[in-house]
Amino acid sequence: MNVRFIFPVIFCFLTITFLGCSAIKEVGKGFAGVSTQILEDKRKDALKKSFAINLDDCYLKVKDILKEKNKESYIYSEDLKTKMIAIYLSPTDTTPVGIFFSEEVGSKTLIEISSPSVYAKEEIANRIFKQMAALTKPKIIQENKNDLKEEAFNK
Repeated sequence: MNVRFIFPVIFCFLTITFLGCSAIKEVGKGFAGVSTQILEDKRKDALKKSFAINLDDCYLKVKDILKEKNKESYIYSEDLKTKMIAIYLSPTDTTPVGIFFSEEVGSKTLIEISSPSVYAKEEIANRIFKQMAALTKPKIIQENKNDLKEEAFNK
């Protein structure tokens, strides 16, 4: 056998063995421009807010918010295991933003928004947090107030 062939094969085998498949997979994602590693690394600096909605519904509502007309973001990766959505700020702005979901006690969900760009992180957080707050506000309180006003007026 040719020595020039054996050494590269052994080197590749040892690299795969010591680094593991996940490291190679992440390198491939980075090369393709769809890596989420930086979003996970920046998670410690994420903007966070908790909402009174279960995780599955929250995940779907956030996806709907991201697809809104004239404000749509490009979802380039979703990972249901880690409960994360990775997006580009817009179809033309490829600044990455990560949206992480964590289940909390009492059917609450914590949303964390991370990005290497402060502007992108704040832009997506403002959009999502504002609309999620409007969706999860209790409507019964408003109805009760209106009922009380009507009742007082009719007496």
